[in-house]
Formats: sequence, structure tokens, C-alpha cells
Amino acid sequence: MENLEQLPTRHEEVLKATVHHYVDTIEPVSSKTLVQRFGLAASSATIRSAMGALEQRGYLTQPHTSAGRVPSPQGYRHYVDRLLPPPGCAVQYLEKELTNLSLQWASFDDLLWHLTKRLTDFTGLMSLITKPAGQEPILREIRLVQSRNRLLVMLVDSANHASHLNVRFTYQAAPEIEAIEKWSRQQLSQSSKGVLDWANLPPQLHLSGSILKEAIESHRHAQEKGNAVFHGMSQLISQPEFSNSNEFRPLLELMDTHPTAIIPDKQKKRVWIGSEHPQRALAICSVVQASYKNSDKNVGQVVLVGPMRMAYATAMAAVQSVAKHLERILS
Repeated sequence: MENLEQLPTRHEEVLKATVHHYVDTIEPVSSKTLVQRFGLAASSATIRSAMGALEQRGYLTQPHTSAGRVPSPQGYRHYVDRLLPPPGCAVQYLEKELTNLSLQWASFDDLLWHLTKRLTDFTGLMSLITKPAGQEPILREIRLVQSRNRLLVMLVDSANHASHLNVRFTYQAAPEIEAIEKWSRQQLSQSSKGVLDWANLPPQLHLSGSILKEAIESHRHAQEKGNAVFHGMSQLISQPEFSNSNEFRPLLELMDTHPTAIIPDKQKKRVWIGSEHPQRALAICSVVQASYKNSDKNVGQVVLVGPMRMAYATAMAAVQSVAKHLERILS
């Protein structure tokens, strides 16, 4: 939920200056520094009082007792909702570059790769672009055929598209094939979303069920990765906020297995800050997103991921510029 709380004008000036200072320097800021750097029309004591009030209300935080203050996730949210400045002139150069870009690339994949790399170079953040996609087909039928030590799996979806998988099989599971196929058929007939409830898999089908589950999940992950291009993970790792590998590892695992999970479904919000994001792996990040459509009205996404300490105006303008450019090309 966006923060709609009204703050006094001076408090908003102090919050805005604190955000700008921290984004630029990665250092806590004192009231004296804010007055000197941003020319705030008040004494250091007055600004210090305003910073204390902002801290009490959760907009600023103090990393150490003797340190200055830095923005909190709540402070960043208020900044994005109410205090965001216009993007800098550098975005105009990006837009001009995009305007001169045509379908000179060998494929659409090449174009997306170029755009993700350009987004990362421009913002210093990790970028991801998904291809336009309509409603995801629903799994309707599973057919299984054993061939020696291999299992041939045919997946049929609601669009009557069949995918054929060839997975390693074990002879011990051979007696279960007919039963696991029957169980999957019953599951799909009871699910409007084409979901198999693996938690209710009968114990006697555990061996064949584990093989089938792994095959289906690997297939879906491969499809997903083929529909998304991302760049800049090394840029993300180099940020000071992500020096703790234990905190950052969940995001690495998410990008390896389910990269499009950084895009929340059915959300109108375009900026997620910290724990606002439904994926816990992104609780230490901010995500900025813009969507685009092709001529068939299928939707793709342009996304930037970085620390909460980011230049939000530039990031938002950048994803919007790339999304508009892709929509022009594909319309």
C-alpha cells in the first residue's frame, strides 16, 4: 500500500535531502552536512530536530548511536510517492539512442539482450526484460511411455500444444507408470488451473511421482528462462549492501531457478521497496517495473533490480523509455 501520510514541508525537504545524500555517498548524514550541502533555510539545530522527528515516525534510521541518519524503507516509499524529482537530462540521451535503434538485430532475442545490457550500463542496476506473453496455457493432460531406461512424457496444454520430454527412468518405478498416469489425470480433471497436488501423492507412487515432478518443473523453468533476458548480476553483487553473501544467496538462487518471479503478478504498483515485494529473496532490494504490449496485446515487462539506495527517478524513467520503445517496434 502506498504511503499517503502528509508530512510537514520542512520534514519533506529534510527527507528528500537525506535520500539524495545517501544515494550519492552511501554514508549516513548529519544535520550540519544537510544544511551545508543543500542550503536548507534553517539552522543545524532545527534540521536535527526535524531528523529526530522523522526517525521517530519511521522515515529515517540511525545505523549507529554516534552516526548520522539514513532513509528507511518507509522513507524511500514516501520519497517515491511524493518527492520524486524529474529524471536527469541523461535520460534524454537514452531516449535519443533508443529512437535511433531499429530492428537491425538478427533476432528479437538479440535486441532484448542489447537493451538489457544498455539498461544496466545506464543505471548500474540489474535489468530483466520478458518477452510479450498472453495468458499462460493450462496443463490439461499427461501421457507417459517407458522406453528402456527412459520415460517419454507428453504434456498437453489448454492451447492444444504438446511438449515432449525424454527423462532418465529407473526400472524400479516401471510398475507405477500406469498408476501415476491415472493419478495425474484425476488431478488435472479436478483442477481448473492445471495443478498437480504433489502433497497428496500416494506413498506407493513416490518414486515415479518424484521423477515426473522433477521433469515437469525442469521443463517449466526452461520455458521461463527462454522468455526472459537479464543482465547485470555482477553489478548487483558489487553493491555494498550485498556484501553479506548469506543475505544475497536467496536472490541468486531465485534468478537461477525462477527469474520472472521478481515480477509480481496482477499488481499495479511499479516500484517495490524492500519487504513490499512478495518474494522474500528481494527483501533487501528495490524493484522498478514498466510493461509493454505487442500488436497482439500480449504483455512483456522491463525491470530493474537494485539496492533500496537507488536513483529512483532515473530508474523509473529508464524502464518506461525502454518499454515505450519496444511497444513502438512491436505495434
